[in-house]
Amino acid sequence: MEQVFDVAILGASGYTGAELVRLIATHPGMRIAALAADRKAGQSLGQVFPHLRHLDLPKLVTIAEIDFAGIDLVFCALPHGTSQEVIAALPRDLRIVDLSADFRLRDPAAYARWYGREHQAPDLQAEAVYGLTEFYRDDIRKARLVAGTGCNAATGLYAILPLLRAGVIDPDEIIIDLVTGISGAGRSPKEEMLHAETSEGIHAYNIARHRHLGEFDQEFSRAAGRRVEVTFTPHLAPMNRGILVTAYVRGEPERIHAALADAYADERFLVVLPYGEAPATRHVRGSNYVHLGVVADRRPGRAMVFAALDNLVKGSSGQALQNANLMLGLPETLGLEAAPLFP
Repeated sequence: MEQVFDVAILGASGYTGAELVRLIATHPGMRIAALAADRKAGQSLGQVFPHLRHLDLPKLVTIAEIDFAGIDLVFCALPHGTSQEVIAALPRDLRIVDLSADFRLRDPAAYARWYGREHQAPDLQAEAVYGLTEFYRDDIRKARLVAGTGCNAATGLYAILPLLRAGVIDPDEIIIDLVTGISGAGRSPKEEMLHAETSEGIHAYNIARHRHLGEFDQEFSRAAGRRVEVTFTPHLAPMNRGILVTAYVRGEPERIHAALADAYADERFLVVLPYGEAPATRHVRGSNYVHLGVVADRRPGRAMVFAALDNLVKGSSGQALQNANLMLGLPETLGLEAAPLFP
């Protein structure tokens, strides 16, 4: 390519950081110039993630050691609650894609309510563009700071947002049932994520209080032009990757399918299945694709809307790269069109 942009990844020792490295390693328009992981500083990324040992990458360093003067864009893959202060201290001319939850909610009061603390960089929060690429790409192109969506939120939003915009479902009757893989909880050791605690079973978690409800409230209400509050229950499944949404809605199933197909007709990564078919997480694994489906309920005037994506790619790092392509003036799909892994 005529120009190759230098990028830095902060938080490179986490799952989303590693996924960014995997995707950018073969990207023709980007070069990884710096990798930060404070607790792993001094190590190679191959020591932390042996599946990446074949790559010629810079050593892991602390954030304070990076010279940002030659960096065109920063991916911030840090834990929730830490990105605010880190990003506030970065040079103002840097373009930034944040993968944490720190800038997703536009209203500071909503952030405080859902995350239990006051926002530490409200001026940046007001500046951030919500990173659901297919719905905000024009704003993302001009943005300095893009806030990546929650992976659970993205899956539900892809299923429901076009239907609210088209007015083909009842905004007061939306139930979202979601199943997610374990990698969505991050790489930090947690007792409840041990193999013996999660295998051979499935369970609901954060019932009626999951923080991604804040994103649903924000985006669904904006699409409908009035307050929308959905019922949402996430479930943890013993699989590494993947999210499957089953949304129960009131509306005519064939109109719902037509609205979804029309909304995504020109979208490279959003695939609407034939009417009556439902997607599976194994068919999008390792890819930036979303598969969506609509099936009629046995009761007239009701339908199930399905969406499946890979939480580490389209739900996080792939979405981040798609947004970065737009911010740098590169083709949006660059580095992201690899087919899903199967089996």
